[in-house]
Amino acid sequence: MSAVRSEVAGSVWKIQVAVGDTVAQGDALVILESMKMEIPVEAPKGGTVVDIRVAEGDRVDEGTVVVTLG
Repeated sequence: MSAVRSEVAGSVWKIQVAVGDTVAQGDALVILESMKMEIPVEAPKGGTVVDIRVAEGDRVDEGTVVVTLG
């Protein structure tokens, strides 16, 4: 299992994946909005989405786990 963390504080603007999706390294998993900028949270490696720990509209801090990959 690999926890994917937010690199910035902001709001979850859009979730790009669903549980069970297969992703490749660099794929955008979640789009955050911070200071009116859209910032993608990308997959650090390929895998399958096991868990999505945020919902659209949630506030996240730097380091918050947003997705778990298996």
